[in-house]
Amino acid sequence: MKTIIWKLNLRSPVETVFNLLSTSDGRSRFWAESAKADGPSIHFIFPNGQTYIGRIIKVVRHREFQLEYFDSLVKFQLQSTEHGGTDLTLINENVLEAEFEEVKAGWVSVLMNLKAMADFGCDLRNRHPDKTWDQGYLDN
Repeated sequence: MKTIIWKLNLRSPVETVFNLLSTSDGRSRFWAESAKADGPSIHFIFPNGQTYIGRIIKVVRHREFQLEYFDSLVKFQLQSTEHGGTDLTLINENVLEAEFEEVKAGWVSVLMNLKAMADFGCDLRNRHPDKTWDQGYLDN
């Protein structure tokens, strides 16, 4: 098992970034076609039709959001910057070695779309069911 760590600096305040991560509407704006919370679970639906039910592990308002995601632990840690923006650290623990490179690249796609949505109100996804990660499109 391996760990992925990515850092992202955003212009947006921590409240905006936290709301994108921690709400059903927020997640569907940058991450999955749908990511509705039902109690402690999130039901993800992706452009290629894949679904996954993850479990919310920990929520600390405006600071941290953790979930079980594809049998690994994902932690989003947020810190306000001196200029009113946000430093986000993503830590994905317990990633299978065989899936490490694909998962690491996948997080770049997710995080850059998070930045585009949070800072510029722009969704970079192509939203086309035949042009997904499975066909080599990073803008799925």
